[in-house]
Amino acid sequence: MQADPTNAEARAIDWLIRQRDPSFDDWDGFADWLAEDPGHAAVYDALACLDQDLDALPAAPRPVIADIATTPPRPSRRSWFGGAIAAAMVGAVSLSSLGLFGNAERIETLAGEHRSITLADGSKIDINGGSVIEIDPDRPRFARLETGEAMFHVVHRDNDPFVVETGGARIVDLGTAFNVVRRDRQTSVAVSEGIVLYNPDRDNVRLVAGKGIAAQDGDRQPPIVQDVDVANVGSWRTGLLVYNGTPLAVVAEDLKRTAGMQVRIAPEASALSFRGALIIDKNRGRTIADLAALSGTRAERQGEGWILTR
Repeated sequence: MQADPTNAEARAIDWLIRQRDPSFDDWDGFADWLAEDPGHAAVYDALACLDQDLDALPAAPRPVIADIATTPPRPSRRSWFGGAIAAAMVGAVSLSSLGLFGNAERIETLAGEHRSITLADGSKIDINGGSVIEIDPDRPRFARLETGEAMFHVVHRDNDPFVVETGGARIVDLGTAFNVVRRDRQTSVAVSEGIVLYNPDRDNVRLVAGKGIAAQDGDRQPPIVQDVDVANVGSWRTGLLVYNGTPLAVVAEDLKRTAGMQVRIAPEASALSFRGALIIDKNRGRTIADLAALSGTRAERQGEGWILTR
């Protein structure tokens, strides 16, 4: 498996290395990164302690007589630490895969962070922010989405379907591309290529390209198949979010996951739905202004985020 090394550990390593430069002055940026997620401070502290421990190791005794021309200088422990981490990042190996932080088969993304992994069979999974997905080295045609969103591009294999589990549902695919969202007690599936089966042993709902479902946990009836725009399946990967009568609370959740934006919906606006397309602009203020204009709400700055009022 090849994984994008852009994650919390890699960012913490980058901050450590940059802070060694005497001219480093981006303390505001560092504070903002720590404030993005409570887990950032824990990861940074663990790496900083490791760095200090390495620096505290006793120096190896130097020989009394040495050939200065042929004996290389002993690198500092800080240099060793930075070099080792840089090598790990170039090789796309995170500290998680070394067993220092959690399970290598459990992939967690931060809000606004996107990752892409390629499995042993060549299938590809694009993972949106705020998501947790598990893969099993002993089951290369399997993945479990605990929460969040992921786009799957599955390599076709006769008589060897790819299985995605999420919530209490099983999504069986014979070779296609489809997007899965797992939010509170709901699973959404949208297919852009090929065919998938939703809960083949129970509901047995067949989804072809251009079809999707939104299934609630505990529903006794199979979910209703709906039309979806193939071009917009997984469009979050390019910074585009498209909606057709979606509650504003769901839109706010998607903005947090995809762009790391904090958006609250005031009680008086909670019943409003949204139709339209949102572009995740580098200037997040433009994105929230578009949302407010298209939804008939007013956006007000609140702390690090916004609140939409009627």
